[in-house]
Order: sequence, then C-alpha cells, then structure tokens
Amino acid sequence: MYKALRLNIERKINLTDEEWKCIVEKAEFIKLKKNEFLQIQDSNSSYEGFILKGSFKTYIINDSGAESVIFFSFENEWMCDLESFYHQKPTTYNIKAIEDSEILVISKANKTLLFEQVPKLVQFHIIMVEKANINIQQRLLDVLNKTSKQRYLEFVERYSHKIDKINNKNLSSYLGVSHEFLSKIKKRC
Repeated sequence: MYKALRLNIERKINLTDEEWKCIVEKAEFIKLKKNEFLQIQDSNSSYEGFILKGSFKTYIINDSGAESVIFFSFENEWMCDLESFYHQKPTTYNIKAIEDSEILVISKANKTLLFEQVPKLVQFHIIMVEKANINIQQRLLDVLNKTSKQRYLEFVERYSHKIDKINNKNLSSYLGVSHEFLSKIKKRC
C-alpha cells in the first residue's frame, strides 16, 4: 500500500528494507471523505503528508469570511503547513479533501525520531523543503506577473488529469478571480 511513498523517496535517496520499516512504523494512514478536513485553520494539529489517492485544497478564510485557495495537492505529492509543522505554531491553513482521499501523515515528533534513526532522510527533507520553496515562489511570481487566463491555461495543462475534480468556486478562488470572470476565461479558451 505504501509503494508510492517508497518510490517517491527513492527517486532522491536509496533506502534499505530496515530503513523503510522505520519510516512505515512512523507514518499514519488516514482516509478522508470528500469535504473532510485534514487540518483546520488556527488549530494545533499539523502534519506533513504524502497523498496516496485523491486531492486536497489548502486555503484560508480571511477576516471577511472569504475563502482563498493557496494550493491544490494531488496523488504522489507532499503537502504541509510549513510554519505550523516545523515551528509548532497554530495552523495557518485549512487542508480539505476535495474528493475521497488516502494520505500518509507524520507528526513532527515522529519525523524528528526518523532523522535520528535514518539520518539520510535529512538529505531528502532538504530536497523537499527546497521544492516547496520553489513552488511557493513560482506561485507568487505567477500571481504577480501572469494574467488570469495564462494561469488558468497553465493550470489546466499541468493538471489535465484532475481538472474535473476541481469545481469552479475553488478554481476561481485559486486564480484570484470571480466565478463570472472564470466562466468568461473558459468560454474564450
């Protein structure tokens, strides 16, 4: 069942069967139905997770009650509220399943233990954090420098296999446009 996780890790570092066993012992398998939360904004429960099946949205509810989708995460991807997880602060984001999903999660305490038991995971961790930072920077650059239409077209191209799982409300929130404007973009494309 955890084969996808092992393949993901072993793209960057090799694992012995004993090291893999340590990882499996520290991971927790969670099934979530569509619209169930993995994490709720301003809570004290944060995980690092690897998605085995399904899709998630990471978003905030601002002071006026509006939802802003920051990221979507799909199968074979990692997701984490970085500041909350690494600095043990209240969570910044809601993380919600947008379809029935299965995820492997690890707590900060278990990750620290894994670093002691499997030191080469520190190298993998650095690669993951670098990738997360690059994704965050790219998202910021896209919002600042690309039109809504460009961002929409790139999103559709990148996630063509999942676009049908994302409703217009979530997609318009991610793109930072109104539902009506998204409809106009889709008609023109």
